[in-house]
Amino acid sequence: MKKIVFSALMVIGLSLIFTGCKDKEAPLPEYVKQTMSLVWADEFEYEGKPDESKWSYSIGNQNGWGNGEIQKYTDKPENVNVHKGICTITALREGKSNRWTSARMKTEHKGFWDRGYIEVRAKLPEGVGTWPAIWMMPEANRHGQWPRSGEIDIMEHVGFDKDRVHATVHSKAFNHKQGNQKTRSDILEGATKKFHTYAVYWTDDVIRWVYDGETFYETENPHMSWEEWPFDHPFYLILNVAIGGTWGGQQGIDKKMTKAAMEVDYVRVYQ
Repeated sequence: MKKIVFSALMVIGLSLIFTGCKDKEAPLPEYVKQTMSLVWADEFEYEGKPDESKWSYSIGNQNGWGNGEIQKYTDKPENVNVHKGICTITALREGKSNRWTSARMKTEHKGFWDRGYIEVRAKLPEGVGTWPAIWMMPEANRHGQWPRSGEIDIMEHVGFDKDRVHATVHSKAFNHKQGNQKTRSDILEGATKKFHTYAVYWTDDVIRWVYDGETFYETENPHMSWEEWPFDHPFYLILNVAIGGTWGGQQGIDKKMTKAAMEVDYVRVYQ
């Protein structure tokens, strides 16, 4: 009898431990629940390569992707893979060289949205030199090339400034080349240790960043022209881990680092 009781207590105890270890999902804001419905999602409840009906990839280096990044993007399973409900994007240092590979997955031509609530639940990589991002670009450059047609950075993080997350939009009138982009950054405790939700609520009048169910930042449409607010056409989603670059590499790249991974629990879009 003692063995049975002990075994039962062990099962209950382990169950509580594992339940406690799992990060809770942040609640969906009430204004989203009341006005929108789920229209697109990837819960990653399968194994292997990300769903090809939803995702494609940027490949190569493309002259540092305009930012001096050093990684070469691939679609190899070593760099992007789905396992046990998590999609992992892994930057890898190849051998003893300083050559890095990684992945940049995108919904271009497969999933694109004009306004809505776009939410990603993710755990960020650690390491000086890493530059993970969750962001959106225009499906078609309605107003011309960057930054004229806009860019929505749902979340960026650079490894030398651990746990500080950045929310930004770029337009012709406001962008980082001019140093006047619309942005906010702040510390999000445990950004590299546990999962957090990163979202944008995008309407005709406002883009609002919502982290863990709470408003982090917002910028309003001044209703002047497309130069200030080019967010009047569909955008697609991008998830990537870059290495180095003009921002991510400002304090170098940790020479001891051999890999860095961003784990994605789900992607959900409401309209």
